[in-house]
Amino acid sequence: MTIRTIHRATLQTWLTTGTPGQSAEFALLDLRDEQDFAKGQPLFATNLPLRRLEADVARFVPRRSVRTVLVDDGNGDAAKGAAILDALGYDDVAILSGGVPGWLSDSPNGLPTFDIAGNIFTVAVADQRGTPALTVAALKAAQDAGEDILVLDTRTPEEFARSHIPGSRSLPGGELLQRYLDYVPSAQTHVVVTCAWLARAIIGAQTLISARVPNRVSYLVEGTQAWSRAGYALETGISDSFDGYSEAAAAFGAAHARNLADEAGVQWIDAAAVGQWQGEADRTTYLLDVRLPAPFEAGHLAGSISAPGGQLLAVSHRTVAVRGARIVLIDDSEGDVRAITTAYWLKQRGWDARVFDGTIQDRLPGADARERIAQPA
Repeated sequence: MTIRTIHRATLQTWLTTGTPGQSAEFALLDLRDEQDFAKGQPLFATNLPLRRLEADVARFVPRRSVRTVLVDDGNGDAAKGAAILDALGYDDVAILSGGVPGWLSDSPNGLPTFDIAGNIFTVAVADQRGTPALTVAALKAAQDAGEDILVLDTRTPEEFARSHIPGSRSLPGGELLQRYLDYVPSAQTHVVVTCAWLARAIIGAQTLISARVPNRVSYLVEGTQAWSRAGYALETGISDSFDGYSEAAAAFGAAHARNLADEAGVQWIDAAAVGQWQGEADRTTYLLDVRLPAPFEAGHLAGSISAPGGQLLAVSHRTVAVRGARIVLIDDSEGDVRAITTAYWLKQRGWDARVFDGTIQDRLPGADARERIAQPA
């Protein structure tokens, strides 16, 4: 195996222009612990702590010939990680000299990243599209006045349960269109999309606007953080269930998701083509299941990874470690609503994302589907 140490200038070149004479693909793994990685700064690489590297690397970098760069905190963990990858058969591994401290040395600003930071991308979306915004003071005044206004929180149910704006409802971003009509039966309701800060709120609000829902839609500026900072109380707990949705909501979601698909030129891919992609020795293909975790655990395609769409939209680097890889998005709804929504945004972030042509049920026939999870042909 080739293990070499590279300096910041080389990684900068690879991030901006690619690797000369190599495939467009390469992986960037940050081996620091989760608390040190925080939100991903300064590289927005994929966080895979050293203690989990051996067990989990195949999920993040399934093709062992992909050029893989390891980053640590300057403490030697990258060299240990390289030895682990060597034993696993990875044959092109590089270590960033000095780790994150070396990356930042003498140049705290202007360095390229592996992915576009969620807030940077989404603020640009809001600027370019003119996504309507609402301040927490304006929201509080509207609630106090009894206006027809509904706050949809697009974070995970676990985040929502820890703290949320009083009166808001939990609706993870990937589920927005799928379940929208069950949450918002009146076209007169002013819908305000929120998260902890900005990224998922802007994405959620613009998703609804681009999908052409009939309601007035805004995002809440700086979300629950601004609400708390203003001195307003937050609530805890969760009452919403994600067990099912009505046929009317499914039809509404499918019709409006089609607007997103048409705008972005979303493409579908069938099982045979997926099999061909997976058989290509020089390309990486991810199978990402965009449903919530519970239905994924109940049954999923072999080789697929649970990647709920709402989280994948804003922080794709947490799941997709190989730059330049192809992404197949898997859904179980007849209209591929979640998958279309996710593809719509991933394409705008530069990913080659396709929607799997066929529902989970099509690929998992019979009562024992959980025991016989089928590999795409």
